[in-house]
Amino acid sequence: MTTFLKIIGLIFLALIAIKLAPIVLVPVFLLGIGIVVAGVLLAAGLTASFVAMVVLIAALSPIWIPVALLVGLIALICRMTRGPRTA
Repeated sequence: MTTFLKIIGLIFLALIAIKLAPIVLVPVFLLGIGIVVAGVLLAAGLTASFVAMVVLIAALSPIWIPVALLVGLIALICRMTRGPRTA
């Protein structure tokens, strides 16, 4: 008799699970869509930031390239005047 009740109980639980599946799956599906949309927006924002950085570097290159050369030249002169290092 207990095996029969267990089978009936499992069938009852399966029916309840089938009836409640749409209620559970809809929020999970909406959450998944939200995560995908957030990922796409994040990727778009990172791409826009990268493009803006490249444009800024290209626009300021007449300024920063000579400054970098001057800093490198000064560092080279300072290293040459110090002499060899001993450990």
